[in-house]
Amino acid sequence: MRKVCTLLLILATCLPVCGQMRKNIQYQQYINQYKDLAIQQMVKYRIPASITLAQGLFESRAGLSDLAVKGNNHFGIKCHNWTGATTYHDDDLKNECFRAYGSVLESYEDHSRFLTNSPRYSRLFALSNTDYRGWAHGLKACGYATNPQYAYKLINIIELYQLYQYDTATKYDRFIAKHSGTERIVADDPGLHPIYYYNKNYYVYAREGESFKQLGKEIGISYRALARYNERDKDDRLHKGDIVYLKKKQKRASKEFKRKPHVVRAGESMYDVAQRYGIRLKNLYKMNHLDSNYQIRVGDRLRVR
Repeated sequence: MRKVCTLLLILATCLPVCGQMRKNIQYQQYINQYKDLAIQQMVKYRIPASITLAQGLFESRAGLSDLAVKGNNHFGIKCHNWTGATTYHDDDLKNECFRAYGSVLESYEDHSRFLTNSPRYSRLFALSNTDYRGWAHGLKACGYATNPQYAYKLINIIELYQLYQYDTATKYDRFIAKHSGTERIVADDPGLHPIYYYNKNYYVYAREGESFKQLGKEIGISYRALARYNERDKDDRLHKGDIVYLKKKQKRASKEFKRKPHVVRAGESMYDVAQRYGIRLKNLYKMNHLDSNYQIRVGDRLRVR
């Protein structure tokens, strides 16, 4: 009997650890996209950025859940006392009512207010911002989720992706925090350009006929700098779908493309390839030992890292 109890104890102790995940590229992309927004919320509301990110990742499946796609709801918050837009989804019960938002930014802001203004979570704010374990167990104890392993799920995500590093941050990219959560606003009146993250840089997709001056005014970056970052003339007119990077591009592609050359397709130019991977044009030529006058051909294999 003692051996059986010992085995059960070992299994119970192992459960949170044995359920650890492997790193997921979609999770990392989500973190890259929203870490500044999570830090902003931490500075404003004193909720650890690691907890906000871990909940967003888990509840929305890195932004891919039905609730996230249909209603920008990244935290699984139901309609309790909610007068805004709604969406319906099968959860603990069939066809339950959930809050819906105009953008991811609104979802993050409402999540912070939801925790801050609800008396049931008030004791969590006595904890340190660096006590992510206390916050994770506290959220479960206060009834945020019914999953018995909820706290351990959050802790595993935080530790696997080292999200705790953001809990001591005092600065964040205010521009990215403001704009990163607007990616779903793409209706007839598109408003702000959605901002995406790739290869340690941020970018937007241009709309037909736009100029660097128009983009620069909206984003708050010198239009001359924007053109320079993208190796274009400052007076160029942009076409729908053109990638416009908001910071200086990298010298090489991300690690995932190591030993994975790009195979040139019909209609592509060296510039197209450089923009696709977020790398500087001159470095693309240099990596491939090519003269700047070289005309690429369909089927050419180009090193990008």
